[in-house]
Amino acid sequence: MSTTQPPSNPADKYDSPWKEAIEHYFPEFMAFYFPDAYDGIDWSIKYTFLDNELRSIFPEAEISNRVVDKLVQVELLKGEEKWLYIHIEVQGTQQANFPKRMFVYHYRIFDKYDKPVASFAILADRERTWRPNTYGFEFAGSKLLLEFPMVKLIDYEPKVDELLALDNAFGLITAAHLLTQQTRQNNNERYDAKLRLIRLLYERQWERKRIVELFGVIDWFLELPSELRQKFKTEIYRMEENQKMPYVTSFERDAKEEGIVIGKEIGVVEGMEIGEEIGVVKGMEIGKEIGKEIGKEIGVVEGMEIGQLKVARKLMASGFSAEEVASIAEVPLALLV
Repeated sequence: MSTTQPPSNPADKYDSPWKEAIEHYFPEFMAFYFPDAYDGIDWSIKYTFLDNELRSIFPEAEISNRVVDKLVQVELLKGEEKWLYIHIEVQGTQQANFPKRMFVYHYRIFDKYDKPVASFAILADRERTWRPNTYGFEFAGSKLLLEFPMVKLIDYEPKVDELLALDNAFGLITAAHLLTQQTRQNNNERYDAKLRLIRLLYERQWERKRIVELFGVIDWFLELPSELRQKFKTEIYRMEENQKMPYVTSFERDAKEEGIVIGKEIGVVEGMEIGEEIGVVKGMEIGKEIGKEIGKEIGVVEGMEIGQLKVARKLMASGFSAEEVASIAEVPLALLV
């Protein structure tokens, strides 16, 4: 007997959860993926995301949901200010021009702001042997080379259980990304994986804010179709009630999407009502103007007819016959007899 496979998830969105996770847990991001760089940064001094500076360098045409780019200003333990450029190829496809893009982005930042930059890359493709971490060229005795630290998420695939035991948020986040890729063709497996991650998250002795934030990241990664999403929500509410853990997992994205739909419907109805009222008013105004013009025309015609009739009566008083007057004044004979 054949079984029907659930539809796949062609529109998985990897960029948004990565952006949110990096902004919430940047020190943990560096410690997890690039520990050598992490050790050289003074984390007692506030770091700054340079989003405006990054947007001024890269045109809108180069921004897509295939990549996540972050530019961060940090202070080193040596007391020097440095900029870190983070580039993540989140969509999981091998890009032949990727090393060159890393090189171009690196020199654009340096050229525009005259700041030394350290560039880092994370690759989410499934090709184990593709590991680009340099770009450069040499010609006529001149040489230019960029080397950058690079991490392949696929290297963590055999270690999912270990990832889930780590206290670093990016153990859980990396596992969520890998499970999103692995369950792309099977929604039931994705449902089980998502529920597993949330159960582990709720078992952690983390502060409520951290749990709610990471819930949102996991929820964004492992997208479910509407029927399984409703089942998942019911299970989460039951879990919170049993464990007496009111994390207020209200599924904000659902609420926002539903609000947008309802708002559009209300907007259409109100727009039609307002449109009708405006139409009536404008119609009356236009009608008045048209009426004036028509009235003028009618008045002219009626005035001419009255004038002709007066002339005809004077001619008859002068002795002309009704037939003669009708012909001369162009007045119907019936009005003269």
